[in-house]
Amino acid sequence: MPATIAEKIIAAHAGVESVAAGQIVVALVDLAVAQDGTGPLAIQQLRDLGRLQLKVPAAVFFIDHAAPSPRAELSAAHQTIRSFCDETGATLSDIEMGVCHQRVAESYAKPGDVVIGADSHTCTAGALGAFATGMGSTDVAIGMATGQTWLRVPETFRIEVGGRFPEGVMAKDLILTIIGRLGADGATYKALEFGGPAIEALPMHERLTLTNMAVEAGAKTGLVGSDETTRSYLAAQGREGDWRPIAPDPGAVYERSLSYLADELVPVVAAPHTVDNVHPASTLAGTKVDQVLIGTCTNGRLEDLRAAARVLRGRRRAPRTRLIVTPASQAVWRAAADEGLLQAFVDAGAVVTNPGCGACVGVHEGILADGEVCVSTANRNFKGRMGNPQAHIYLASPLTAAAAAVAGEIVDPRELAATGELPPKGEQHG
Repeated sequence: MPATIAEKIIAAHAGVESVAAGQIVVALVDLAVAQDGTGPLAIQQLRDLGRLQLKVPAAVFFIDHAAPSPRAELSAAHQTIRSFCDETGATLSDIEMGVCHQRVAESYAKPGDVVIGADSHTCTAGALGAFATGMGSTDVAIGMATGQTWLRVPETFRIEVGGRFPEGVMAKDLILTIIGRLGADGATYKALEFGGPAIEALPMHERLTLTNMAVEAGAKTGLVGSDETTRSYLAAQGREGDWRPIAPDPGAVYERSLSYLADELVPVVAAPHTVDNVHPASTLAGTKVDQVLIGTCTNGRLEDLRAAARVLRGRRRAPRTRLIVTPASQAVWRAAADEGLLQAFVDAGAVVTNPGCGACVGVHEGILADGEVCVSTANRNFKGRMGNPQAHIYLASPLTAAAAAVAGEIVDPRELAATGELPPKGEQHG
């Protein structure tokens, strides 16, 4: 029976020839992950069960959401994770290494894997052709202990994208446009399968942005077929041997198909306080911005930083707009430093932090004041997401975010490119 990518991977891990949407199966797990907010809960479950001999082929704990720790109770959680990894042999990714989702893509996930994680954005690894999904800490603990998990085979939405992305438009604009159309719960427990000529032409960093945000439409996972782009990415990580091709079968059955023409996309922004509150950046022009965050598991990759640096080189942030840049991983941080990107950000008036989640989750490194506005390249803009429910978060691409930092307000980044520079607004920082 012709199968979608999700159905192919699940069937292989359930040990059956085929599966159908809606079917419940028990599937083998290749990789199980948890982070410092969810890891201690999973560890407690494993201790309560007396299951410290982990059967999953790979279990990785990441300290990234509060790295370095800003408070004693979070330091205690980190201590719990470090001790557990020492005791069991689980892999530890400590505070210097970066965000779990970026690290999973760089070092752990493979095409055709089943990946479970105690974090909703585990679906990021679907860009590599893996069935990757977030679960609760207890489910992930059971997966670690047994090497298996139960799954309801999701129905699949096919997202077909033709044409070519125009200048100034990134994958972030596409996924926000899709979420704006579907709604925040429009794809609940579905698999979003991205394909078409424009997707096939996308580099891996842009594919990772798409799958990272699939969950913001309620999806169980996001998937892109494994192709030569995947192979090249894995080779760059020293993992070409992990590559294998994966694609949907001709005639695969989809619950719903949505078509987009990349040429028609424009820079967009998700306004507070929901990710599906999406508008063209031009219609929000003039919205004053107090802080800009460039980074996170959504847009903290090297190519994202390059895009932001193209806007920021030779310019300064607006006088009353703070700029925070947080590379997604140590590998990204090192490469950005080698290319001179970090120097460009500092010259533009930015604070460059260590790799990690940084300000995204509101634990430290950039909590907003009452009434303040932040343009962020992250994936969520819920009330309180960045530590203060009285603040306002707008989601945008690295190009749009960098343009906002220069202008001190939301602008269409194509206008900045067209003029070459923005007129100075008030005093300049020294």
